[in-house]
Amino acid sequence: MIKLKRYSDQPIFYPKKESRWEAASVFNAAAIYDNGLVHLIYRATDISSGGQEGDYINSLGYAISKDGIHFNRLEQPILDNTVPQEARGPEDPRIVKIGDMFYMLYTGYGGRFDGDYRICLATSNNLIDWQRQGVMLDEPNKDAALFPEKIKGRYAMFHRRPPDIWLAFSEDLKTWVDHTVVMRTLPDSPWENEKIGISGPPIKTDQGWLLIYHGVSKDLVYRQGLALLDLADPTQVLNRQAEPILEPELDWEVTGHVNNVIFSCGQVVLGDQLYVYYGGADNAIGLATVSLGDIRFE
Repeated sequence: MIKLKRYSDQPIFYPKKESRWEAASVFNAAAIYDNGLVHLIYRATDISSGGQEGDYINSLGYAISKDGIHFNRLEQPILDNTVPQEARGPEDPRIVKIGDMFYMLYTGYGGRFDGDYRICLATSNNLIDWQRQGVMLDEPNKDAALFPEKIKGRYAMFHRRPPDIWLAFSEDLKTWVDHTVVMRTLPDSPWENEKIGISGPPIKTDQGWLLIYHGVSKDLVYRQGLALLDLADPTQVLNRQAEPILEPELDWEVTGHVNNVIFSCGQVVLGDQLYVYYGGADNAIGLATVSLGDIRFE
Protein backbone atom coordinates (compact mmCIF):
# COMPACT_ATOMS: atom_id res chain seq x y z
CA MET A 1 0.00 0.00 0.00
CA ILE A 2 1.39 3.41 -1.02
CA LYS A 3 1.48 6.08 1.69
CA LEU A 4 2.91 9.59 1.87
CA LYS A 5 5.34 10.42 4.68
CA ARG A 6 5.13 13.82 6.34
CA TYR A 7 8.32 15.84 6.23
CA SER A 8 7.47 17.24 9.67
CA ASP A 9 4.70 17.27 12.26
CA GLN A 10 4.55 21.04 11.73
CA PRO A 11 3.62 23.09 8.65
CA ILE A 12 6.45 24.35 6.46
CA PHE A 13 4.57 27.53 5.50
CA TYR A 14 2.46 29.73 7.80
CA PRO A 15 0.20 32.77 7.50
CA LYS A 16 1.71 36.19 8.13
CA LYS A 17 -0.36 37.89 10.83
CA GLU A 18 1.13 41.28 9.97
CA SER A 19 0.07 41.00 6.32
CA ARG A 20 -3.63 41.79 5.89
CA TRP A 21 -4.30 39.65 2.83
CA GLU A 22 -2.66 36.49 4.27
CA ALA A 23 -3.24 37.08 7.96
CA ALA A 24 -5.61 34.19 8.61
CA SER A 25 -4.48 31.29 6.43
CA VAL A 26 -2.25 30.05 3.64
CA PHE A 27 -3.17 26.76 2.00
CA ASN A 28 -3.98 24.82 -1.21
CA ALA A 29 -0.85 25.75 -3.15
CA ALA A 30 -0.03 25.05 -6.76
CA ALA A 31 3.55 23.83 -7.13
CA ILE A 32 5.91 23.60 -10.07
CA TYR A 33 9.64 22.95 -10.46
CA ASP A 34 11.27 25.21 -13.02
CA ASN A 35 14.78 26.50 -13.67
CA GLY A 36 16.17 24.70 -10.62
CA LEU A 37 13.66 26.17 -8.18
CA VAL A 38 10.37 25.17 -6.57
CA HIS A 39 7.62 27.72 -7.06
CA LEU A 40 4.46 27.83 -4.96
CA ILE A 41 1.38 29.84 -5.78
CA TYR A 42 -0.76 29.60 -2.70
CA ARG A 43 -4.24 30.58 -1.64
CA ALA A 44 -4.44 33.02 1.26
CA THR A 45 -7.30 34.59 3.20
CA ASP A 46 -7.61 37.72 5.29
CA ILE A 47 -10.00 36.15 7.83
CA SER A 48 -11.19 32.60 8.47
CA SER A 49 -12.02 30.68 5.31
CA GLY A 50 -14.63 28.79 7.31
CA GLY A 51 -16.91 31.82 7.20
CA GLN A 52 -17.22 32.14 10.97
CA GLU A 53 -15.87 35.69 10.91
CA GLY A 54 -17.72 36.93 7.82
CA ASP A 55 -17.02 37.18 4.11
CA TYR A 56 -13.35 36.28 3.74
CA ILE A 57 -11.40 37.39 0.66
CA ASN A 58 -9.01 35.09 -1.20
CA SER A 59 -5.74 36.16 -2.81
CA LEU A 60 -2.96 34.20 -4.50
CA GLY A 61 0.58 34.64 -3.23
CA TYR A 62 3.94 33.58 -4.64
CA ALA A 63 6.84 31.85 -2.88
CA ILE A 64 10.11 30.32 -4.08
CA SER A 65 12.57 27.76 -2.71
CA LYS A 66 15.84 26.06 -3.61
CA ASP A 67 15.17 22.92 -1.56
CA GLY A 68 11.37 22.68 -1.67
CA ILE A 69 11.19 23.15 2.10
CA HIS A 70 12.30 26.68 3.01
CA PHE A 71 10.47 29.39 1.08
CA ASN A 72 10.74 33.12 0.53
CA ARG A 73 7.57 34.92 -0.47
CA LEU A 74 6.54 38.15 -2.15
CA GLU A 75 5.03 40.82 0.06
CA GLN A 76 2.04 41.43 -2.21
CA PRO A 77 -0.37 38.99 -3.87
CA ILE A 78 0.07 38.14 -7.54
CA LEU A 79 -3.69 37.79 -8.12
CA ASP A 80 -6.54 39.26 -6.08
CA ASN A 81 -10.25 40.11 -6.24
CA THR A 82 -10.19 42.80 -8.93
CA VAL A 83 -12.72 41.36 -11.42
CA PRO A 84 -16.44 40.63 -10.83
CA GLN A 85 -16.16 36.86 -11.21
CA GLU A 86 -13.48 36.95 -8.51
CA ALA A 87 -15.14 39.43 -6.15
CA ARG A 88 -14.33 37.06 -3.27
CA GLY A 89 -11.00 36.21 -4.84
CA PRO A 90 -9.23 33.39 -6.71
CA GLU A 91 -9.03 29.94 -5.11
CA ASP A 92 -7.12 26.66 -5.41
CA PRO A 93 -4.69 27.14 -8.33
CA ARG A 94 -3.11 24.34 -10.39
CA ILE A 95 -0.20 25.10 -12.74
CA VAL A 96 1.42 23.36 -15.69
CA LYS A 97 4.03 24.46 -18.20
CA ILE A 98 3.42 23.74 -21.88
CA GLY A 99 6.20 24.97 -24.15
CA ASP A 100 7.43 28.27 -22.74
CA MET A 101 4.12 29.25 -21.16
CA PHE A 102 2.71 28.61 -17.70
CA TYR A 103 -1.01 27.89 -17.51
CA MET A 104 -2.87 28.30 -14.22
CA LEU A 105 -6.40 27.08 -13.73
CA TYR A 106 -8.12 28.29 -10.59
CA THR A 107 -11.59 28.83 -9.14
CA GLY A 108 -12.91 32.36 -9.58
CA TYR A 109 -15.18 32.85 -6.57
CA GLY A 110 -17.77 35.57 -7.11
CA GLY A 111 -19.99 35.00 -4.10
CA ARG A 112 -22.84 36.97 -5.68
CA PHE A 113 -25.29 34.04 -5.71
CA ASP A 114 -25.35 30.32 -5.01
CA GLY A 115 -23.03 28.48 -7.38
CA ASP A 116 -21.09 31.64 -8.31
CA TYR A 117 -17.76 29.91 -8.86
CA ARG A 118 -16.17 29.20 -12.23
CA ILE A 119 -12.99 27.62 -13.59
CA CYS A 120 -10.76 30.46 -14.78
CA LEU A 121 -7.47 30.55 -16.70
CA ALA A 122 -4.44 32.80 -16.35
CA THR A 123 -1.16 32.61 -18.27
CA SER A 124 2.38 33.77 -17.52
CA ASN A 125 5.91 33.47 -18.80
CA ASN A 126 7.55 34.06 -15.41
CA LEU A 127 5.11 32.77 -12.73
CA ILE A 128 4.76 36.23 -11.18
CA ASP A 129 3.05 38.39 -13.81
CA TRP A 130 -0.23 36.75 -14.80
CA GLN A 131 -2.71 37.62 -17.53
CA ARG A 132 -6.27 36.62 -16.87
CA GLN A 133 -7.88 34.77 -19.79
CA GLY A 134 -11.34 34.61 -18.24
CA VAL A 135 -13.83 31.85 -17.52
CA MET A 136 -13.11 28.43 -19.07
CA LEU A 137 -16.47 26.76 -18.38
CA ASP A 138 -19.54 28.85 -17.68
CA GLU A 139 -20.98 26.52 -15.05
CA PRO A 140 -20.46 25.93 -11.32
CA ASN A 141 -17.25 23.91 -11.39
CA LYS A 142 -14.01 23.41 -9.42
CA ASP A 143 -10.91 21.24 -9.11
CA ALA A 144 -9.53 21.87 -12.59
CA ALA A 145 -6.07 21.34 -14.06
CA LEU A 146 -4.58 20.98 -17.51
CA PHE A 147 -2.37 18.06 -18.47
CA PRO A 148 1.27 19.16 -18.90
CA GLU A 149 1.17 18.11 -22.56
CA LYS A 150 -1.42 17.69 -25.27
CA ILE A 151 -3.21 14.36 -25.66
CA LYS A 152 -3.52 13.36 -29.31
CA GLY A 153 -3.07 16.96 -30.37
CA ARG A 154 -5.59 18.49 -27.97
CA TYR A 155 -5.41 20.20 -24.61
CA ALA A 156 -6.86 18.01 -21.85
CA MET A 157 -8.44 19.32 -18.65
CA PHE A 158 -9.65 17.65 -15.50
CA HIS A 159 -12.65 19.24 -13.81
CA ARG A 160 -15.43 18.27 -11.43
CA ARG A 161 -19.10 18.07 -12.09
CA PRO A 162 -20.15 16.97 -8.62
CA PRO A 163 -19.55 14.50 -7.28
CA ASP A 164 -17.16 12.99 -9.85
CA ILE A 165 -13.90 13.69 -11.71
CA TRP A 166 -14.37 14.59 -15.40
CA LEU A 167 -12.05 15.08 -18.35
CA ALA A 168 -12.59 17.38 -21.34
CA PHE A 169 -10.61 18.31 -24.46
CA SER A 170 -10.03 21.49 -26.46
CA GLU A 171 -8.26 22.68 -29.57
CA ASP A 172 -7.97 26.29 -28.39
CA LEU A 173 -8.45 26.41 -24.58
CA LYS A 174 -11.82 28.07 -25.18
CA THR A 175 -14.27 25.46 -26.44
CA TRP A 176 -14.29 22.26 -24.38
CA VAL A 177 -15.81 19.08 -25.78
CA ASP A 178 -15.99 15.33 -25.16
CA HIS A 179 -16.69 15.71 -21.45
CA THR A 180 -16.26 12.28 -19.89
CA VAL A 181 -16.51 10.94 -16.35
CA VAL A 182 -13.10 9.47 -15.47
CA MET A 183 -13.64 8.50 -11.83
CA ARG A 184 -16.78 8.25 -9.74
CA THR A 185 -17.36 8.27 -6.02
CA LEU A 186 -17.45 4.85 -4.40
CA PRO A 187 -20.60 4.33 -2.31
CA ASP A 188 -19.05 1.49 -0.34
CA SER A 189 -15.84 3.36 0.46
CA PRO A 190 -15.56 4.87 3.95
CA TRP A 191 -13.47 7.81 2.71
CA GLU A 192 -14.52 8.75 -0.87
CA ASN A 193 -18.27 8.20 -0.91
CA GLU A 194 -19.44 11.84 -0.91
CA LYS A 195 -17.37 13.51 -3.67
CA ILE A 196 -13.95 13.38 -5.29
CA GLY A 197 -11.76 15.85 -7.18
CA ILE A 198 -8.20 16.06 -8.43
CA SER A 199 -5.34 17.41 -6.35
CA GLY A 200 -2.38 18.58 -8.47
CA PRO A 201 -2.03 18.09 -12.24
CA PRO A 202 -1.30 14.52 -13.37
CA ILE A 203 2.29 13.29 -13.34
CA LYS A 204 3.65 11.42 -16.36
CA THR A 205 5.41 8.15 -15.45
CA ASP A 206 6.42 5.01 -17.31
CA GLN A 207 3.38 3.28 -15.81
CA GLY A 208 0.87 5.91 -16.90
CA TRP A 209 -0.51 9.22 -15.67
CA LEU A 210 -0.23 9.31 -11.89
CA LEU A 211 -3.13 11.21 -10.35
CA ILE A 212 -3.32 12.36 -6.75
CA TYR A 213 -6.88 13.25 -5.87
CA HIS A 214 -8.98 14.09 -2.84
CA GLY A 215 -11.84 12.05 -1.53
CA VAL A 216 -14.53 13.35 0.80
CA SER A 217 -16.50 11.11 3.15
CA LYS A 218 -20.10 11.50 4.30
CA ASP A 219 -18.82 13.10 7.52
CA LEU A 220 -16.87 15.65 5.42
CA VAL A 221 -13.33 14.47 6.06
CA TYR A 222 -10.93 15.25 3.18
CA ARG A 223 -8.24 12.68 2.39
CA GLN A 224 -5.79 12.14 -0.46
CA GLY A 225 -5.97 9.17 -2.82
CA LEU A 226 -3.96 7.78 -5.74
CA ALA A 227 -4.91 6.49 -9.18
CA LEU A 228 -3.14 5.53 -12.41
CA LEU A 229 -4.51 6.47 -15.83
CA ASP A 230 -3.59 5.25 -19.29
CA LEU A 231 -0.97 7.41 -21.04
CA ALA A 232 -2.62 7.37 -24.46
CA ASP A 233 -6.20 7.52 -23.20
CA PRO A 234 -6.39 9.05 -19.71
CA THR A 235 -10.14 8.45 -19.55
CA GLN A 236 -9.13 4.86 -18.77
CA VAL A 237 -8.31 4.16 -15.12
CA LEU A 238 -5.69 1.42 -14.84
CA ASN A 239 -5.53 1.30 -11.06
CA ARG A 240 -7.01 3.06 -8.05
CA GLN A 241 -5.69 2.43 -4.56
CA ALA A 242 -8.45 1.46 -2.14
CA GLU A 243 -6.82 3.19 0.85
CA PRO A 244 -5.94 6.90 1.14
CA ILE A 245 -2.32 7.98 0.91
CA LEU A 246 -2.71 10.80 3.46
CA GLU A 247 -5.45 11.75 5.91
CA PRO A 248 -5.95 14.30 8.73
CA GLU A 249 -4.13 13.15 11.86
CA LEU A 250 -2.13 16.03 13.31
CA ASP A 251 -3.79 18.72 15.42
CA TRP A 252 -3.38 21.45 12.79
CA GLU A 253 -4.87 19.15 10.11
CA VAL A 254 -7.84 18.12 12.26
CA THR A 255 -8.77 21.47 13.83
CA GLY A 256 -8.71 24.79 12.02
CA HIS A 257 -10.76 27.12 9.88
CA VAL A 258 -12.33 24.06 8.19
CA ASN A 259 -11.81 20.92 10.26
CA ASN A 260 -10.52 17.55 9.07
CA VAL A 261 -9.06 18.60 5.73
CA ILE A 262 -6.00 17.45 3.81
CA PHE A 263 -6.17 19.21 0.44
CA SER A 264 -3.45 19.44 -2.20
CA CYS A 265 -3.26 21.44 -5.42
CA GLY A 266 0.29 20.64 -6.46
CA GLN A 267 3.43 18.59 -6.24
CA VAL A 268 6.95 18.52 -7.69
CA VAL A 269 9.54 15.85 -8.43
CA LEU A 270 12.96 16.48 -6.88
CA GLY A 271 15.42 13.72 -7.73
CA ASP A 272 13.55 10.49 -7.07
CA GLN A 273 11.23 12.08 -4.50
CA LEU A 274 7.71 13.33 -5.02
CA TYR A 275 7.03 16.39 -2.84
CA VAL A 276 3.31 16.89 -2.22
CA TYR A 277 2.24 20.24 -0.75
CA TYR A 278 -1.06 20.28 1.10
CA GLY A 279 -3.27 22.54 3.14
CA GLY A 280 -4.25 21.29 6.59
CA ALA A 281 -7.69 22.37 7.87
CA ASP A 282 -7.35 25.59 5.82
CA ASN A 283 -4.65 26.65 8.31
CA ALA A 284 -1.22 26.32 6.77
CA ILE A 285 0.82 24.32 4.26
CA GLY A 286 2.46 21.00 4.99
CA LEU A 287 4.75 18.75 2.98
CA ALA A 288 4.56 15.00 2.50
CA THR A 289 6.84 12.89 0.32
CA VAL A 290 7.22 9.50 -1.29
CA SER A 291 9.89 7.92 -3.46
CA LEU A 292 8.77 7.52 -7.07
CA GLY A 293 10.34 4.07 -6.98
CA ASP A 294 7.87 3.09 -4.26
CA ILE A 295 4.88 3.99 -6.40
CA ARG A 296 4.30 0.71 -8.16
CA PHE A 297 0.89 -0.69 -8.95
CA GLU A 298 0.38 -4.44 -9.20
